[in-house]
Amino acid sequence: MSLFKARDWWSATLGDGEEFDQGCLCVGDVDNSGAGHDKVVVGSYMGILRIFSPHSSTTGAGAQSQADQQLLEVQLQHPIIQVEVGKFVSCSDQLHLAVLQPRKLSVYSVSGTAGNVEHGAQYQLKLVYEHNLQRTACNMTSGPFGGATGHHSVCIQSMDGMLMFFEQESYSFGRFLPGFLLPGPLAYCPRTDNFLTVSSTRQLESYRYETLAVATDAESRQDAELPLKTGGKRLTPDWTVVLGEAALDLCIPSLSHASSSICVLGERNLYCFRDNGQIRFMKKLEYNPSCFLPYASVAEGTINLLLGNHNNMMLVFQDTTLKWAAQLASVPVAVRVANFSELKGVLVTLSSEGHLQCSYLGTDPSFFSTPKVDAREVDYEQLDAEMKTLQRVIREATRSQDILPKADTEEAVTVTTTVSSSMDTPSQALIQDIDDLPVPSVTVKVKVKSSCVMQGSKLTISVRPPLAVSQDQFTLEPMGVGSSTVVAFSAFLNGHYPPADLSGDIAVSYSSPTGVPRVHQSRFDLPLALVCMSSSPAKSATHKITVDTNKPPVNLTAVFPEFYEKAEESDGNSLAVQFLSGARVTVLASKTSQRYRVQSESFEDMWLVIKELVQRFEHHFAQQGVKDLRHSFTGPLPLPEYFQTVDNHFQLRVSAHQYQDLLAERAVQFRAIQRRLLTRFKDKTPAPLQNLDSLLDATYHQLMALADAAEENRLLLEQAFVRLRSSTHLLVLLLSLWQGLTPDQTNILEATLLPLLQDTPTLGWEESCDAAVSHLLRSCLSRSPKDQAASLAQSAGPALGLPADTGRLKKHITLLCDRLGKGGRLSLASETNAPVPAQVQTLVRPGGVEPIAEAAGDAEDPPLAQDAAKFIKKKQPSKKAKKDKERKEAPREPSEGPLMEEDAAEEPAKERKEKREKREPKKEASKEPKGEEVKKESKKESSKDKKEPPREEKERKKEREKEGGEKKEREKEGGEKKVARKSSVKVKEKKKEPEAGEG
Repeated sequence: MSLFKARDWWSATLGDGEEFDQGCLCVGDVDNSGAGHDKVVVGSYMGILRIFSPHSSTTGAGAQSQADQQLLEVQLQHPIIQVEVGKFVSCSDQLHLAVLQPRKLSVYSVSGTAGNVEHGAQYQLKLVYEHNLQRTACNMTSGPFGGATGHHSVCIQSMDGMLMFFEQESYSFGRFLPGFLLPGPLAYCPRTDNFLTVSSTRQLESYRYETLAVATDAESRQDAELPLKTGGKRLTPDWTVVLGEAALDLCIPSLSHASSSICVLGERNLYCFRDNGQIRFMKKLEYNPSCFLPYASVAEGTINLLLGNHNNMMLVFQDTTLKWAAQLASVPVAVRVANFSELKGVLVTLSSEGHLQCSYLGTDPSFFSTPKVDAREVDYEQLDAEMKTLQRVIREATRSQDILPKADTEEAVTVTTTVSSSMDTPSQALIQDIDDLPVPSVTVKVKVKSSCVMQGSKLTISVRPPLAVSQDQFTLEPMGVGSSTVVAFSAFLNGHYPPADLSGDIAVSYSSPTGVPRVHQSRFDLPLALVCMSSSPAKSATHKITVDTNKPPVNLTAVFPEFYEKAEESDGNSLAVQFLSGARVTVLASKTSQRYRVQSESFEDMWLVIKELVQRFEHHFAQQGVKDLRHSFTGPLPLPEYFQTVDNHFQLRVSAHQYQDLLAERAVQFRAIQRRLLTRFKDKTPAPLQNLDSLLDATYHQLMALADAAEENRLLLEQAFVRLRSSTHLLVLLLSLWQGLTPDQTNILEATLLPLLQDTPTLGWEESCDAAVSHLLRSCLSRSPKDQAASLAQSAGPALGLPADTGRLKKHITLLCDRLGKGGRLSLASETNAPVPAQVQTLVRPGGVEPIAEAAGDAEDPPLAQDAAKFIKKKQPSKKAKKDKERKEAPREPSEGPLMEEDAAEEPAKERKEKREKREPKKEASKEPKGEEVKKESKKESSKDKKEPPREEKERKKEREKEGGEKKEREKEGGEKKVARKSSVKVKEKKKEPEAGEG
């Protein structure tokens, strides 16, 4: 017996195929028996009204009286929306039943006649009065409107936002809610005489009954058939509170006369307000609620709530504190609390399928008492030995326990995929033929074998467009240990362009025996014959690619047997395939060398053929035991053809943005014309339309034409992205064959050039690829460790967006290929291993790193970078003492400084002189004489050198000895050239070095 499970006291299943909602249930002494025992009234959308008087079923004679629990069942003509019990008849204090139907409000009296035989009492349903509604009703509420005593009035909300008030047998008035769009829950607060509802603007609104009574009549504004009434004011809410979400239910419990609470059940939150609109508390729900019911609490100033959710749970809250949780048999859509003759405070719940249940919380008392056992003496020695044994086991288990849980050595699910070797007959393709070529399909069988119990498992198949499958989802039957199941589907081409990938993914989602959700993934490859067929070779083509191998020539008949089945005579040196929706691709094998040429009129269509050629060669030689097979590519990279595909994709993206902007402009224009026309039509005095109707019609046709053009552009963009993927895959393959990249390096390159599997409106391929290529050029493919360290210190760049053109992207891709061709290697580990010098950390600021060189020939490091790096590493005096102090505190790089100086010493003196002349600013028109300026500079440097420690003087002397002849040339230049005061610090320091040594 579970403590947290609602105990079933009485239950019944209502009808077959009927539907119920939250307004279909109410409890009360509807037959006025006088005993105070409630009856359960249930109405359904099928129009069936049932009344029950539940009591516990016992064995014997009580079991035979099960039919006595249903007092009445009546079939009405229309669906029942809501049922309520109240004093709805004038001059009568008895309770009556109000039944709301879409176009009718009926009030019935329920009476019982005692039977003279054992069959029991007989109940009758009599109609007291009814109101035929002019508008379709949504819900209703009742109460003593206007402070009336002794009877209840009814307020009905229609589907178009009208509140209709009925005072017993007469219709009072009707009012339209302002700004109405969709009806919401409706409730009445007796203490403040207010009506509350949640509007379609997701805010709680309160209207006073007095305000509704004196407001402008609804009939005078919308119904021309009803009599007109004069006077009245504009209807405005007394107060509003923004909820921010739609409301499922609204309830006002009557707890005390001092104050009232307004409880609102939202889709994700539970709100409680005071009757003046101030919030008392709010609780965020972590589940989907279905119904709720506030009731009086024992503690003063608190509210108890019953809350049902879609997890078959009934939760009991005291304000925001969860007090109890009980499991129900079904999802409740309505809940009430009733008092019966045998039990008080019974929970009455109704599900949408018609499961009516009366239950209580807790458990039944148990009168079982444990029998006494014979007393025996305790053997303490035996207990001590057992305790030591257990402690030893615990200690060993704790010592050998791993930090991370061990993965299962055996997979719980094994997925085996088998692709048929022959095409289907007949074909299952949705498109029967493309360009007079029949579209084939191939059957794929998936076998799922489980090594554990699997419940609720699903199998999902995913292929890349334009490929498609006949069925992409399968619901598997429950499987036991060792059982297996097989599903089959067909794959085919469903587009007028060739795919970029012939692989598919299979995902099996299931729950382990412990309830943990798991997913097993697998991949399968479709045959090349699914998208092409054999054809006659073409002698000439626009695009040609040559692949070399290090093994003897192979007969193409043995590698591609499916394309030579129909050809009777073939030498095996040529192969031609015709794509169903593309160009013809021809493969030519050399008879004397190990070269294979692939040629076609379309660049991107060669990708699948070259991929199959490389893979089948590897498989062919692996079967012969050859392990040192190598493929290579020596021709120039087809970057112009690739960039043409990039430009085509980019232009379609630009067109998509232009269509979107034009559609937005035309939509604004269309709405503006509609408003003008509506104003003209609603005007009491007719005015000429001034061709607004023609303008509206023309704008509408423009909108439809733009929408069709945007949809056509979207389809072309999808096709262009698939072609771009094919071209990118082909470029990556050629780069890997050209430089002999490892599989890991090839994966890095493919992830860089193909960062997205599909374009999105906010992020496209161009900006993503440019960011990835730029990152590689700044990290592992950078020109020097200094640039790499500087790139690591750089902050994040701006947000990615559609670029103005593809020029920058093309230059970066060209630079990437150039650096790969000059020995660059792709590695993700080089970023983390690169040291960041302290000088770079202090110099680099956001946006301060120099951009990537755009020129094609700047892959080589210019001499300026070496000289600048040398002067950054060395400690030289400057003009200001603050900079001098910072330079002293900064750590030196002993590993890089000598290398830079040796390189500088090995350079010819003539080249260094030309470099220095390029970097120095030439300012001939200086106001100070040359001799005075040189004299001032030498005085400042000599005074600063006297204050420096002797250790730094020794280091500078060693550096001057290494430089050798360079020192004399610098002295000579120092006397001949003018020195500008505002030149860079690095150039001044380079001049000061020999002068300080002489001083």
